[in-house]
Amino acid sequence: MTEISQSQIEQAIQTTCKTVLRNELYFSDLDGLAGDGDFGTSLATGFRVIQNDWPEIDKSDIGAMLLKIAMLVSKHVGGSSGPIWGTGFMKAAMLTRGKEAITLQELAEMLGSAIEGIQARGGAKLGDKTLLDALIPVHEKLKEHAAGGNADLGATLKDAADEAENAIDATRSLVAHRGRASQVGERSANTPDPGIVSIAVILQDWCNEFGVERTASVAEVVNQPA
Repeated sequence: MTEISQSQIEQAIQTTCKTVLRNELYFSDLDGLAGDGDFGTSLATGFRVIQNDWPEIDKSDIGAMLLKIAMLVSKHVGGSSGPIWGTGFMKAAMLTRGKEAITLQELAEMLGSAIEGIQARGGAKLGDKTLLDALIPVHEKLKEHAAGGNADLGATLKDAADEAENAIDATRSLVAHRGRASQVGERSANTPDPGIVSIAVILQDWCNEFGVERTASVAEVVNQPA
């Protein structure tokens, strides 16, 4: 059975840091369409700490590493994103204690646990126009590949990235029911949700990092006319 090594997970996290920092202004601009415009800055503040503290982060196993990242995110990411993203990392960490590699099935279980934690923490559900509208379809795709015994991690990552990207357009017309965007009511319709976009961009950059070719472009989806 194909395994995902700790070094690959470390590579994905380091790529995520670069993605978040590179898109700080972009994510904030998206947030400014219906929110308070600080999503990118809030997220970048925490991931900048992770990037700077990377050499000192405990990497004795996957769980220890993810738990430390959860703590840093919860402490340094501002607004509602800190508790939400921090909870996701914490729930994933709890399932990987002592592990130096995981299977695709275990990755699906990690994401499922993270989703449950995020839902419990923030009260959002599918269709509320939050990052869950990207994470839940990605989770379903991971479970599908794991159940089918697909050992092609590249194909799995591509399909996951496609699901996240599809969520941008699928939720564009929705009215937000959680977060700051929910306070502006109908104004949140016909705008892309920055949390959903961030998940799609991160997965796209993972594809680039691990040499997985995709024909779609998140930027093209985001910039489609309403």
